[in-house]
This record gives sequence, C-alpha cells and structure tokens, in this order.
Amino acid sequence: MGLREKFTETLKEAMKAKDTLRLEAVRMAIAEMKKRDIEARATGNADGIGDAEIQSMLQKMIASRRDSIALYEKGGRPELAAKEAAEIAVLEGFLPQQMSAAETEEAAKAEIAAAGATTIRDMGKVMAAMKSKYTGKMDLGAASAAVKKLLGG
Repeated sequence: MGLREKFTETLKEAMKAKDTLRLEAVRMAIAEMKKRDIEARATGNADGIGDAEIQSMLQKMIASRRDSIALYEKGGRPELAAKEAAEIAVLEGFLPQQMSAAETEEAAKAEIAAAGATTIRDMGKVMAAMKSKYTGKMDLGAASAAVKKLLGG
C-alpha cells in the first residue's frame, strides 16, 4: 500500500473513531500533499509527487513542529507543545522506521569513504548522497551533524 492509500485509510479510521487530533494531522498532511501535487503538475508531472517526496514532505512537517514545540515551551504554552508532539507522533506513523544515531553515524562514515571526502568542504557532496539514499529513513539534520563531526567541522 502506497502512502496516499495509507493517508486515505487513516483519515477514514480517524473519522470513524472521532479522533480529532489524528484527523487534523492527517488532513493537514493531505492538504500539503495536494499543494505539492499541484506544483508538480506545473513542471509536467501529471501524477503528482511520489512516495519519496511525500516522506520528505512529512519530515519537513515534523521538523517544523519540533521548532514550534521549542517556541511553545519557551513561551510557557505546554498545552500547545503537547498538541504539536501528538501531531508529530501521527506523522511519524507514516514514515518507515528511522535509523538510530549509531546507524546514522555508520551510514555517514560509509558515504564519506565512498565520496572520498576529507574536509568540511566535501560535506555538500556527502549530504547529497545521503539524502538520495536515506530520505525517509533518517533524520537528515542528525545526519548533517554526524557528517560535520566526522569531517572535523
């Protein structure tokens, strides 16, 4: 089952269960996906975005919510931070199991070796390779930090 079908099924389940939080999170993701489908049509892609792009979109939505949580906690709004955290949990349910920090570091080491990277100037090349191979499977922010550390930056 593709991600689009999974969204549809989850939407139906949330409606039947009257789970408003899950329903809102899924609707928000579907709206973003439709927006990106429209943008893709302008470039000649009539089928819309694929699963890899949907996973990337979800990761960006999750990162945005993590930023919001930090701001809400700083501003003394724990109820809004909790709502954002619950939305993150819903969105993460659509992503494959994320790689651990140790697995991320091992992947970074492998990509550094494959690219022949030796300095921080090579970071872009390494991150491009990691993004193409591991989108949806790892937190690219954590991967960037690991690559930076390994290259001595």
